[in-house]
Amino acid sequence: MFRKILIANRGEIACRVMRTARRLGAATVAVYSEADAGAMHVAAADEAVLIGPAEARESYLVIDNVIEAARKTGAEAVHPGYGFLSENAEFAEAVAAAGLTFIGPPPDAIRTMGEKAAAKALMERAGVPVVPGYHGADQDEVLLAGAADQIGYPVLIKAVAGGGGKGMRQVAEAGKFANALKGARREAAAAFGEDKVLIEKFLERPRHIEIQVFADGHGNVVHLFERDCSIQRRHQKVLEEAPAPGMSPQMRRAMGKAAVAAARAIGYLGAGTVEFIADVSHGLSEDAFYFMEMNTRLQVEHPVTEMITGQDLVEWQLRVAAGEPLPIDQDALVIDGHAIEARVYSENPQKRFLPSIGQLHRLRQPPEGPHLRIDTGVREGDEVTQHYDPMIAKLIVWDRDREAALRRLLNGLERYEIAGVVTNVDFLSAVAAHPAFAAGDLETGFIDKHKDDLLPAPGQTPDQVLAVACLDVLLRRQGHAAPGDPYSPWARVDGWRLNDQGHDELHFLDGERPIEVTVHYPADGGFRLALPEGEIRANGELDAGGTLSADLDGLRLSAAVVHDGDVLTILTGGRGHRIERVDPMALAEVDLEDEGRVTAPLPGKVVQVMVAAGAEVKKGDALLILEAMKMEHTIAAPRDGVVADIPFAAGQQVEEGAELVVFAAEDGDG
Repeated sequence: MFRKILIANRGEIACRVMRTARRLGAATVAVYSEADAGAMHVAAADEAVLIGPAEARESYLVIDNVIEAARKTGAEAVHPGYGFLSENAEFAEAVAAAGLTFIGPPPDAIRTMGEKAAAKALMERAGVPVVPGYHGADQDEVLLAGAADQIGYPVLIKAVAGGGGKGMRQVAEAGKFANALKGARREAAAAFGEDKVLIEKFLERPRHIEIQVFADGHGNVVHLFERDCSIQRRHQKVLEEAPAPGMSPQMRRAMGKAAVAAARAIGYLGAGTVEFIADVSHGLSEDAFYFMEMNTRLQVEHPVTEMITGQDLVEWQLRVAAGEPLPIDQDALVIDGHAIEARVYSENPQKRFLPSIGQLHRLRQPPEGPHLRIDTGVREGDEVTQHYDPMIAKLIVWDRDREAALRRLLNGLERYEIAGVVTNVDFLSAVAAHPAFAAGDLETGFIDKHKDDLLPAPGQTPDQVLAVACLDVLLRRQGHAAPGDPYSPWARVDGWRLNDQGHDELHFLDGERPIEVTVHYPADGGFRLALPEGEIRANGELDAGGTLSADLDGLRLSAAVVHDGDVLTILTGGRGHRIERVDPMALAEVDLEDEGRVTAPLPGKVVQVMVAAGAEVKKGDALLILEAMKMEHTIAAPRDGVVADIPFAAGQQVEEGAELVVFAAEDGDG
C-alpha cells in the first residue's frame, strides 16, 4: 500500500478518497486553486499545495502543476477522482513518466473509451450490443446530416470526447439539425478541447442502466451489479439507485456479462462503469439494451454500489493500483438491500436548474448512521462560486428493500436545512414522493414527463411559514432593546403606544405579493399575529445555533430563519421558503425594473451573440449564449422588440445581473 497519495481533484470526491486513504494508513496531499484556499478538502488533507488561480484551466487542469505538487510532497501515487483530469490519457502518461502510480486504468484504455466512435466499433467486435448510429471519422456537416436522415429522427448528437451531458443535443427534425450541431460542437470544444461528434438513434422510452466493473493486473474482471441512473435533467443525473427496479436475474446476468466483455476487450485495470441504454417501450428485456459509453474512472454515484455490496470501491482502487489482486471473486459478490442517492445541488429548478451562487449561511444535514451516508465537500459558511460544479452533497440511504429505502430518502431530505443559496432539495423530495417513481416506472424523460407535478408554479407562502418568520423577527428584536434607560417607554419592544393598544406591523414581499402582519402583545405573553388567512397565537424561543422552537396555536415545531440582508429563508417542515422584509416607506421610492430587461442570470462568459443592433426579435428568440458552470445557457428575448445595443461581445466575462441586451424604447416608454 502507498505511504502518501495526492488527490488531483477537489470537493466531495477529494474528501471521499481521503477518508479511505486515512483508514488504510496512507497520508494525503490536496491540491487547490486560489478560490479553494479555505476549502474542506484542503483542511482534510495532511498537506496541501496551491496550483493556480480560480479558473480550472489554470489550476486543476494544468498537468505540470499537479505533477510538481506530487514531486514536491513526496507522493507515490495520484488519484484523479472524477471530472477534471480523471479521463485524460495524457495525464495518466505524465504521472507514469514522473515515476508515480496513476490510480486508474492504463492510458490506452482511457484513450480508447474516450473516443466514443472507436469505443462503439470495438464493442461491436467484442459482441456488445450498441445503439444504431454514425461513429465515423468524417465530420463533414452534410455527411452528418445525411447520416441523421438515414438513422431516422429523433437523433442524438454527442461529443466524441467527454460526458456529463456536455456537447449533447437531442434533435427532433431535420430542420433543427444544423443549429444543434453547431451548439454541440461549440460546447464540446469548450469542455474537452475538440469538437468531434457522433450521431445516434434517440430511443423514445430509454432507461439509463450502468454496470460497475473492476479489473486487476492478474487477469481478474468482475462486475458489482447495476445502478439505475434514469432520473436526469439536462442529461445529468439527479437520483441513482441500486439495484435497478424491475431488473430480472436474466437481464442482470446478460448486462454483467457484456460489461465484463467490454472491460476485457480493452485490457482494463481498476474501477470503471459501462453505461447502457435500455429501451423500455415494452418493459425491461435482455434483448433491448445497448452500450453507450464506458467511464474510465470512479463514478459520482459509486456509493449506492458500496451500500448494497458492503465493499469500499476506493480501497479496491488503491489495492489494485498497488499491484494486489481483487479482494473477492464474482461468486462472492451479492446484493444486500437497496440504496438510493440524491444529488443536492445549489441550483434553481424553477429557472431551468440554473446554478445558484452564494454563501452557505446555514447548512445542517441529516445525521449519518448505518442507513444514511453524506458525502460532501462543503461546510456551513463556504461559498458556492461560478468556477466549479455546484454540488453541495450526496445523500445516500440504504434499507432492506426499495420501499423502505425510499422512506429513508424522503426523511433525510426533509431534515436538510440550507440557506444562502437556492437548492434542489424540494425538487428531489417531489421526485422521490411521486407515485411513478415509487412504482419504479422510470425513464430518462421522467422529469420532462412529470414536470407539472415536479415543478409546480410557485405558490403563496403559507400563513404558518409567515408566522415562523414573524416569530423569529420578534424574538430577535426582544434580544436587542435600545441602550440607555431600561425603564424608558422608548426602550420597550412590545409595541407600546401612547394612548393606544400595543401593536406593531411587519411588512414582507412574497414574490410580488405585499404582506402586512399586525402583531399584538397579549398580557399573558407571546404574540397574536394577524396573518392573511386569520390570526395565530405564537410563542417560542431561539437557541444559540439559530434553531427556533415554535408554538403556533398549540402546534409545536422546529424551524430556522436565516437572514441575508432583507431576505429571510424560512426552513421548516422539510422545505425552504424565501420572503423579503421591506420598509413600506421606502417601497414608494423604488424604481421597479422594466420586465423587458435582459440580464445575466449568473456570472459567466458570452460565447456567442446571435443578434445585432437594429434586429427585430420575437418573444422567445435566442439572443446570445452564456457559458457558466461548464454548461451553455441560451438567453432568450422576454418580449417582442427591437435590439438597441449589445454591450458585450463573444469571449467577454459578465457578472450576475449585468444587462446583456438593451431594447429600443417602445412608443409610450418613459
